[in-house]
Amino acid sequence: MVRNITTAFIALYLGALGIGLGAHMLNAGTVSHPVMYYFVWDMFCGWSAYDTRMHVIAEGESQNYYRLTPAPWGEFHPYGMIGREHYDTFNNFSAHIGLNVLNHTTHEPITRIFVVEECWAKKFNLPQPVWDSRYDDPKDKLSYYHIRSVTLPDHTVVEKNEAWVARQAARMFADNPRLQAEARSGAPVIVSPASGYRADGGRVPSSSSLGQMLAPSAN
Repeated sequence: MVRNITTAFIALYLGALGIGLGAHMLNAGTVSHPVMYYFVWDMFCGWSAYDTRMHVIAEGESQNYYRLTPAPWGEFHPYGMIGREHYDTFNNFSAHIGLNVLNHTTHEPITRIFVVEECWAKKFNLPQPVWDSRYDDPKDKLSYYHIRSVTLPDHTVVEKNEAWVARQAARMFADNPRLQAEARSGAPVIVSPASGYRADGGRVPSSSSLGQMLAPSAN
């Protein structure tokens, strides 16, 4: 009996690994159902210390601003309790959601649609009793706001920015000479082949290739 249970457990375990491996190899079904979370290999990738929300805002000709999300008729919650625009990590569709709201509502002429990203530390999501048990400071949530994109009513994108967390990482790198020096010293290079021969048969680099170093091409 114990042997049968052990065999069944091993078979189920290897089968689950096979499902996850096959889904990744074929790039099929990895997000087809929430249950796939237990099969695919993600190692909690993408987890951040910050929580984010997307706000879609329209600017009228009178310079009044209108919130387009959530829509007047309600919003779609694809997974949890937040609207679908908050899942648009790469900011590909949030402006289109706002344009859809404008197409089905009455309003003054609109000049621009803004997608504004709000970020705050996830520790502020802790319930008040948990916060009080861990921190002595009062729970004073601080949010950072960052414009992700600006779109015209004719769908023309006039400005598009990276996520706030990625922007902060780039700024820290640009302001850290040590990291820049390590990045330069660790960059892969390819030394060009030498040309010419010495009297003893050894190769001598030509003047055109002496010291020439070529970075790998992505083409």
